[in-house]
Amino acid sequence: MLKTIVFDMGNVLVHFCHDRMCRQIGDLCGRTGREIQQLLMESGLQWNFERGLISPAELHWQVQELVQQSIPVTELVQAASDIFELNEPIVPVLDSLRRQNYRLVLLSNTSVWHFEFIRDRFDVLDRFDAFVLSFEAGAIKPEPPIFEAALRTIHCEPQAAFYTDDIARYVEAGRTYGLHAEIFTDVPTLCGHLERLGVTVERMTTY
Repeated sequence: MLKTIVFDMGNVLVHFCHDRMCRQIGDLCGRTGREIQQLLMESGLQWNFERGLISPAELHWQVQELVQQSIPVTELVQAASDIFELNEPIVPVLDSLRRQNYRLVLLSNTSVWHFEFIRDRFDVLDRFDAFVLSFEAGAIKPEPPIFEAALRTIHCEPQAAFYTDDIARYVEAGRTYGLHAEIFTDVPTLCGHLERLGVTVERMTTY
């Protein structure tokens, strides 16, 4: 019997676009989105930010050094973070699971800027009992430390937890730790996965 449901955040709870982030940062400093993608993402700088290996102040400084100009930190945070849209159909699913007293855990590769932006912009995170965040765990999926942190947070045996993520290799990693895990594609498919594991989800006609 399942006790805990573990959700990814990006493209599960909220949709997002890294290309938009790069374009918006580029607009601040006269660079193309492709240039910012190379400087920020292909260099690994963004991923180390999401691992918590560099602080927000350090990222701000490094971006300014890379583009050779000053960027107000508030404008950089806004450009980097205003890239999310709520996946509205998943909200009633979370509410249904909460009413049935399932423990809800977030397991996400994210930065402090993105997490705080989503928390402030949407109330979807209010439904969760606990957060396993890459910038706090010091690792990003599928690296072992973040899954080990998740196992400490689910408060049950792995076999009593279900995990959904839109990235196949993260789902496979979750399975190696004993979690029931399935790729997230859309809300009706998620409900089907849960129902096959004995979890009744109240479906909305808007799905």
